[in-house]
Amino acid sequence: MSYTVVAEGIRKSFGAQVVLDGVDLALERGSVFGLLGPNGAGKTTLVRILATLMRPDSGRATVAGHDLLTDPVGVKGAISLTGQYAAVDDVLTGRENLEMMAGLLHLGRRAARARAAELLAEFDLTDARDRRVKTYSGGMRRRLDLAASMIRRPELLFLDEPTTGLDPRSREQLWGTVRHLAAQDVTILLTTQYLEEADQLADTVGMLTAGRIVARGTPDELKSSLGTEIVRLRFPDARAYQSALAALTPSAGGTGFTIEAADDGALRIDIPTDGSSARLRDLLDLLVATGGSTAAGSPRVSTHRPSLDDVFLALTDTADSAGATPAPRSATRSELAR
Repeated sequence: MSYTVVAEGIRKSFGAQVVLDGVDLALERGSVFGLLGPNGAGKTTLVRILATLMRPDSGRATVAGHDLLTDPVGVKGAISLTGQYAAVDDVLTGRENLEMMAGLLHLGRRAARARAAELLAEFDLTDARDRRVKTYSGGMRRRLDLAASMIRRPELLFLDEPTTGLDPRSREQLWGTVRHLAAQDVTILLTTQYLEEADQLADTVGMLTAGRIVARGTPDELKSSLGTEIVRLRFPDARAYQSALAALTPSAGGTGFTIEAADDGALRIDIPTDGSSARLRDLLDLLVATGGSTAAGSPRVSTHRPSLDDVFLALTDTADSAGATPAPRSATRSELAR
C-alpha cells in the first residue's frame, strides 16, 4: 500500500496553549481524507505544518517521500493548497488567471497557454474563459481556483473548507470535481465544517479535538460506532427533561443506556441503541419508572440512523474556546510557491 503522507507524533504549542498533541496520520495515495473538528481544534495548524509553512515542535512526517524538515523544497513541489476563499483575480479573465499562475510556476508562454486550455476544459470553464472573473458565479470561481491549484498536478492537495458559501448545486459540481481528482491518484486532505461533505467525499475521516485525533475510520464505521439507531427524546417541560437526564446519567447506575447528546435549551436527549423494539421499550419503561415520562410530561420519541453530525457531537470537545489561542490563518498559494 502506498502512502502520500505519513506523520508521527506531531506536536505544536503556542505559549502555554497546546494545539497539536501527538498527531499521527497516514494518507493513502489517491484517497480523500476528511479532517473534522470544532473551531480551534488544530486543523489549520496541522495543514500549515504539512505544507511546510510552520515547523512542529516535535514529531516527523514525510509527504510524497520527502521529509518535512530536511527536504521542505521537495514537499512544496509535491503539494498544492486551495483555501477557504477563491484566490483569483476578479479583473482578469479565467484564461488569464490560469496563464498568470502558470507563469509564476515557470512554465513558458506556449506551455502556459496549453495548460490553461486543458484545465479550462477539465473544469468545465471553456465557455467562460474570456469573461472577467468578477462575472463568475461562486461555483465557477471555486472551480477556477481549484484549476489554478492543478497547474502542476500535485501528489497532495489541501482543500480547506472548499465549498464555504456555495449553493447546493455548485457544491455538488465541486464534489464531482474532487472525486475526479482522486480518481487520478491525487491524494486530498479535506477540512470542512459541512459534515455531509465529508460523508459524501471522504474515504477516511479523522476527528480532531483538543489537539488529538480521537477517532478515525470510514464514515460508515464511525457512524456504526454509535449504534444502529439514535433515539431522540423531546420533553414538553424542564422537569421531565431533568428527571430523564438524572435517570440516564452513569451515577444512576445500571441503566444500560448512554447519552450521546443532551440539549438543555431544546429539552432534547439523544441515545444510541441497537435499533430493536425491545431496546426502545426498555428505555421508555425506564423513563416511566423514574419520572422522566408521565401523562403530563411524556416525551416525543423519534429515531434516526446516526450521521457524522452525531459522531461529531459525541466525540469532539464542544467546550467554550473563547480563551484559546487564535488559530493561524490559512496559507495562500503564493506562500507555497516560495
